[in-house]
Amino acid sequence: MPPDLPHDPKADAVNQALRDWRQGDCVLGETDFVHLFKSDYPLSEGEFAGAEDPYQILRTEVHGLVVVTQTCDIQRPCRERPFVEVCPLVEKDPDEIKAIEKARHPRFGFVPGVADRLLVAHLDRVMTVEKPLVASWTRTAGCTTDREMRSFSDCLSRKRSRFAFPDDFDEFAKRLRNRLQQKHGNQTPEGEALRALREIRVRAAPSWKAESVSITLFFVPMEEADDFQGKSWASFVDGWMKLVPPSGRFTNVAGLVQYMEDLSALDYVESDRLDLDHLSSVDEE
Repeated sequence: MPPDLPHDPKADAVNQALRDWRQGDCVLGETDFVHLFKSDYPLSEGEFAGAEDPYQILRTEVHGLVVVTQTCDIQRPCRERPFVEVCPLVEKDPDEIKAIEKARHPRFGFVPGVADRLLVAHLDRVMTVEKPLVASWTRTAGCTTDREMRSFSDCLSRKRSRFAFPDDFDEFAKRLRNRLQQKHGNQTPEGEALRALREIRVRAAPSWKAESVSITLFFVPMEEADDFQGKSWASFVDGWMKLVPPSGRFTNVAGLVQYMEDLSALDYVESDRLDLDHLSSVDEE
């Protein structure tokens, strides 16, 4: 337990002001985002804000900030937990917004409360600020329902916990990846089916390190649907699996369509999400 702190009316005011703040909430308007850089090799543009060599501060103007600290930590007393993490809000076009909402680009986060302004969270960039500064901001709710808050939290978790598949699996799955990339944006039954996917999960048995590995690909739709202009999931999965025939140490390969309610807890925890950012032709930059 932290030591008892003397009563501080300013701290009380900050704590009171932060009671309504939640993870995903935003402050809008032109504001500064700062980060350290190496003075002899900067990788981004911005205004030099001053510091001593070898590290200097670069200030860039952004359209706002979104809070990514967990809600429970935001609301803890500021004298005990003084810091909050924020990411900048950046503009994207409507097609990019849709792709980000579907988790196609893990480096960006969909924030429902500012999506109508064509703003998303740039999760590669994180800045730490003190709570009294947050308390001085005008809060804009980023997520208003349990589902939205859970989705944003999942987005942050996915950014930090993406699984690194073995190199030989990446090569093994290359033809399938190329097919999904080519067909995802098409106005065809296959394109419609791909856009209906929540995620693709991959399970390796007995393990990724085994000399002989059985692969199961779980194609997880977003909702109950099995008719895409007269074609069913089965027809697409059969075609996709022909692109990943057994080879090398991947001696057995299966593909299944599993809705979330049908996917067993064991299959979920022993499988890894195959990033879907490759499914969209939208440029991330």
